[in-house]
Order: sequence, then structure tokens, then C-alpha cells
Amino acid sequence: MSRGQPNIAVAHWPGADLFRGADLNRLGALGTLLNTEPIGAWDDGIAAVLGEAEVIVGHWGCPPLDAAMLERAPRLGLFAYAAGTVKTTLTDAVWDRDIRVTSGANANAEPVAEFTLAAILFANKGVLWRRGPADFSAMSAMGDRQWGNYGRTIGIVGASLVGRRVIELLRAFPHLKVTLYDPYVTSEEAASLGVEKQELNELCASADVLSIHAPALPETMHMIGADQLSALPDGATVVNTARGPLIDHEALIPHLASGRLHAILDVTDPEPLSEGSPLLEMPNVWISPHLAGSQGTELARMTECVIEEVRRWSAGEPALNEVTRDRLATMA
Repeated sequence: MSRGQPNIAVAHWPGADLFRGADLNRLGALGTLLNTEPIGAWDDGIAAVLGEAEVIVGHWGCPPLDAAMLERAPRLGLFAYAAGTVKTTLTDAVWDRDIRVTSGANANAEPVAEFTLAAILFANKGVLWRRGPADFSAMSAMGDRQWGNYGRTIGIVGASLVGRRVIELLRAFPHLKVTLYDPYVTSEEAASLGVEKQELNELCASADVLSIHAPALPETMHMIGADQLSALPDGATVVNTARGPLIDHEALIPHLASGRLHAILDVTDPEPLSEGSPLLEMPNVWISPHLAGSQGTELARMTECVIEEVRRWSAGEPALNEVTRDRLATMA
């Protein structure tokens, strides 16, 4: 059932240029925009806005939706979050109300998957470790495991939004074999994705590239530990664009220091790394500053997604990426 044109409030870091004039105009075309300066705190100065808001469009820096805030927002029916994880923004009080929650994690998954694809292809080619002018004596620098992307096996850990998108992108490379570890995915579902489901240690034992896309949960901390790293073949590359603590860095460092493994780490533990971390000096380790997710022009994709979520809620249509209490428990 259509809800008509709702009252819309915008909340994120004050001063951050996350929604531009054209974006606010598009939101305003869907309803009544209650504020143009973003709300950074649920203080007394925005009481009137909260009292009228039926939709809150959030982004990075949106304050948590706690019980006290929700009590002041009796008309709220949609919290549409433009960015990825909403774990630090939602509280249990949200689920006590009939409020639809959506996340832009599906939009943010795209650049992370693109980064991962590039990392996989570069890793197998040795691009990040082989610098300088042509040296044909280095063509077989991995010894028996020569450089190249033909006939390689890519082990995906986690069929998350990002993991599934990486699998989709890898379909363009039929000469790569893709395997998957995810305890929540059946063998039949894995087959429908075009991959072979394996147990974690089995997957590691055959992976030329191990790409991690699991959520950060208590049970996934250090899921890539000594046993898994030891199982990886000589010359394999570990790619992490998920969360740093999923890898036991103390177990990883000896494999990297010996030159047996390579690593492409967009996230680390701790983050950032402390000065003097051996990871910062190793020639077979590529560290980027948590940049795989949306930035620059890619923010527009998340903006388009959140505006569409507002339109869908107003029109009485299903959400693109709805977050429920049960789903939140296994999300990144």
C-alpha cells in the first residue's frame, strides 16, 4: 500500500559532503525534506524534526537509534542507511517497533568485489611483487608454481554480499576454478552459484588465492589461523578485504617472513598497524589503507540505492536490501 510522500530527515557526520544538493533535491521530490544540514546528534535542537520524521536517511556518523531517540520519533517507519554495516547504529529498541531498516551494503559490495577481483588477478600474475624493468629470469620466480592466471584455484571464504559478487565477477574467467567455504550454504546452493563447496582446511589446501569475505563475529575471529595458513600451498596469496581479526596475524607473519606466502591486506589487526609492524616492511605484502569500499565517485552508487529504498517504502514495494534482527546477526 502506497504511503504517499513522507517526511524525511537526514542524519550523518556534520560537515561531511555525503549527500549533495542534487541528492537532497531527489529526496525532496519523494517527500518533505525536514532538514538540509545533517543531524549529528539526537539533541533537543532537533526534537521537532524527530517528532515529524517518518523516514530517516542515515549515512556514516549517524547517531545510534536507541530507545530514547525512538520515543521522540513516534512516526518513524523507515530507517534507510546509505552505507554498509548498521551494527553500530541499530539497537534492540528498533526491533520493538514496526520500522523497516535497509542498508546500502549491497551497493558498497560492488567496489569491494572489484578491488578483490583485481587483487586476485594481480596476485596470480605476481604484479605487486615484481617491480622494475623486464627481467625474464624472474618468469618462474615461484619455483615450481609459475606466475599466471591459467588453471588457478580461488578459494572464497564466505558467501556474503561481497563474496557472492566476487564469484559472479570470476565467471568471466572460466579458466579459474572457484571453491567456497561457508557453513550456511548448502552444496546445492554452491552449485547454483557455479562453485564447489568445501570444508575450510580442504579449501585452503588447494587455493592459489584465499579471498576472505566472512563477517566479523565472535565465532569467525582468527578463523584463518595456523592450521589454515599451513595448509595453503607454497606461493599462495591471502587476500583480506573483510575485517582484520578474521586472520591470526601472529600465525600469518612467519609464513610471510619466510616468503612462503604472499598477502594483500586492505584490513589489518590492529587497524592501522602499529609502527614497526613487520608487515609494513615485507616485499611480499601489499597493504592498502582500508580503501576497497566506496569512496569518491563510488559514493553515488550508495546514494542512488538509499533514494530507491525511500521510493520503494513510500510506494509500498519490497526493499532492495532489508535488514532484519535475524539477518543482522550474521551480517558484516
